[in-house]
Amino acid sequence: MSLADEFAAVAKAAFLAGALAETAKLAKKSGKAAVIMTADTTVKAAKKTKRVASAYSKRYGRAFRKVAPKFKLKNGSWKKNGYRSAVRAAHKLAGGK
Repeated sequence: MSLADEFAAVAKAAFLAGALAETAKLAKKSGKAAVIMTADTTVKAAKKTKRVASAYSKRYGRAFRKVAPKFKLKNGSWKKNGYRSAVRAAHKLAGGK
């Protein structure tokens, strides 16, 4: 391997490392979880994994849907302080917080 070939290999490796670092910064800014370098040396941002709802948030959601009609008017709008009361009642029914 000649000196020129070695220099070219080092320059390519340095360029790819810089590109990977820059892409990692951009991915972090855009909310992506990680950066993937593919076999053909292209760099892509990996998709961020979605949030998994906790057991409590599921219980709360079901409880809110159950109690909400009690705090609404006939036309479907909230009574005065109805939303706040519904939230509190749902938390109480869900068992916590």
